[in-house]
Amino acid sequence: MAPRILVVDDNQELLSLLTQLFEDAGYEVTAASRGRQAVELARGQPLAAAVIDILLPDMMGYHLADTLRKELPQLPLIFITGVFKGGKHALEARQKYAAAGYFEKPFEAQKLREAVAKLVPVEKKAPPAAKSPDAFEVELDIDVEEEGPQDAMELTGRIKVTGGGNLSAEIRGANLTANPMQKGPVTVVRAPPPGRPAEPVPAGAGGPGLRRGELTDNLPSLITAFYLSRETGELGVQRGKVKKVVYFEHGTPVFALSNLLSDRFGQFLVRVGKIRPEQLQDATTVATQTQRRTGDVLVERGLLKDTERLYYVGQQVKAIIYSLFSWEDGTYVMSFKEKAAAESIKLDLHPANLIVRGVKKLYKPERLRRLLRPEDRLIPAVAPAYNLNEVELERWEAELLPRIDGNRTVAELLAYANRPEQVVYGFLVAMLSLGILDRRT
Repeated sequence: MAPRILVVDDNQELLSLLTQLFEDAGYEVTAASRGRQAVELARGQPLAAAVIDILLPDMMGYHLADTLRKELPQLPLIFITGVFKGGKHALEARQKYAAAGYFEKPFEAQKLREAVAKLVPVEKKAPPAAKSPDAFEVELDIDVEEEGPQDAMELTGRIKVTGGGNLSAEIRGANLTANPMQKGPVTVVRAPPPGRPAEPVPAGAGGPGLRRGELTDNLPSLITAFYLSRETGELGVQRGKVKKVVYFEHGTPVFALSNLLSDRFGQFLVRVGKIRPEQLQDATTVATQTQRRTGDVLVERGLLKDTERLYYVGQQVKAIIYSLFSWEDGTYVMSFKEKAAAESIKLDLHPANLIVRGVKKLYKPERLRRLLRPEDRLIPAVAPAYNLNEVELERWEAELLPRIDGNRTVAELLAYANRPEQVVYGFLVAMLSLGILDRRT
């Protein structure tokens, strides 16, 4: 029988990710988001170890540890925290609770797993021999008309990418507007492009290698879960027939794929006005006949400079990821793979700024008002997922933040900011999504 460990954290998405990580490693996991819930679930359980967040909504993780130790005096404990940082806190945890580990967020989840493995060795489960019948495939192109009309998407001209040989570059091109794909004849390539075999992301219920859930307004939290755990893996998202996958490397989103025809590289170049539809049609035909990438043909014909390709690929990946912020329903699957490490071109975008821009640009006014009411009062979060110095703020935003102290309503903040209502709502909801602000209860 596999050893059972208790994992406690009030961040639901991070809790889900850690649960899957330990289950993949061969453990049975009891997961809880509250201290009292953890006590109830742990009662009578043969726990081999416990991983506990120190700051929980209903009690301190240390108090939970005291309660658990009353029944299991020798229970190995590992603490994780986003607030109590520094050698002093780690030393106190080891001296008072004989803690076997102390991890500050963001931390490397694999090192956390290794710390548990040293305490409680386990035989890792063998990977499944066959693919899930509910596998997540991305190689089929879906015409945009099947999903209804799209909005134009503005993309800033500044982009940071990592190319071959681990060369990083910040490219400052013109601001782009990715318009909806125009109606007309298109070439649909049913096979995956050369050099990129379509690998599935498991999406079935249960089984190793996946964690599935409903997508509502939790995309920022899912991205943050990868960031806080410094995980490398994939986030597959599906709505209807449309499927997109975001690849993470050490907690940072670096690449994305989509089965939506308008998200293909060639179609993206058409949408931003780089090439004409008939030029893409001709290049795609040649690429199919010669089994080459469409981008290679476009470069060969002088329609795309080789130096430009890095820039447009990066913008295309950003557009795919940003588009997910407009989804208010769907399903998601988290899995852990090393595929992102093999990408030759990677996006270099801090998750905090990705979330801020996604919320500001893709959340509709009615959605913002649903998530934040005029009478709500906001306060600085006790345990923010990100530091403010990691977030790019406009001057008026930086001036507004000190006035958010729980004494003013959202309506009063709107009046003070003297900006369009949607702009202020977008900023406040973005700060909530980052965990920098909380609602006052």
